[in-house]
Amino acid sequence: MYQEIEWDILIHIVQKAGDAIMQVYQQEDFEVEFKSDQSPLTIADKKSNDVINAALSKHFPDIPIISEENREIAFNERKDWKYCWIVDPLDGTKEFIKRNGEFTVNIGLAAENRMVMGIIYVPVSQETYFGRKGEGAWCIDKNGTKSILQAKVPGKEKLIMAGSRSHPSKEFDRYIKQRTRDFDSFEIISAGSSLKFCLVAAGKAHEYPRMGPTMEWDTAAGHAIAEAAGASISEYPSGNELLYNKKDLHNPYFIVSAC
Repeated sequence: MYQEIEWDILIHIVQKAGDAIMQVYQQEDFEVEFKSDQSPLTIADKKSNDVINAALSKHFPDIPIISEENREIAFNERKDWKYCWIVDPLDGTKEFIKRNGEFTVNIGLAAENRMVMGIIYVPVSQETYFGRKGEGAWCIDKNGTKSILQAKVPGKEKLIMAGSRSHPSKEFDRYIKQRTRDFDSFEIISAGSSLKFCLVAAGKAHEYPRMGPTMEWDTAAGHAIAEAAGASISEYPSGNELLYNKKDLHNPYFIVSAC
């Protein structure tokens, strides 16, 4: 079923949501609210969410939606879903508020708890990353559309890792210290939002370890894209598969790896 979903529809949806975000981003000032967990929320999050929900419901009325900005749906209702969209209408709200451009629109499709499709749009750079299980992954930028593929680490040479711009952790630092012992040198590229998944998918980083709190909507689209590009995503330290539409929508620690 998911193989029949047309990319043109999803590309149009994320770009339209990105336009709604940019209308707010280009204002001199905008109001910032804080949710119960103290995470920030802006009118751009809400506008993007409205665009995405309306469009997905129109084009795919039989596929339910999990979104960061939607009402939380009880697991008893969700547990029998075969397919569901997992949406972050504005991933990287902190980066949006800082006006550094490192925020994204994320839409992923899960099938029986596993990611099978994902699309990420970067409103400021107007880049679109997308991938589907078994088909590959692509990027659209100012130069057109190109296939993307993760890059294997060449022996014990330089290891390039993607790291969070706004969410450092002691666990991440400990992992880095242990992991890089096997390499001659290493580099950490800091980035906001789901851009870290895109760095690995496009071969610009070899690994993205996340030792900090995330929700399913933070990772769903990026997971699908990175995996379609040839990377692996697993829980850390267990190595178990990272699953979706779980009873608890919080993710465990995980590693995105091209190694």
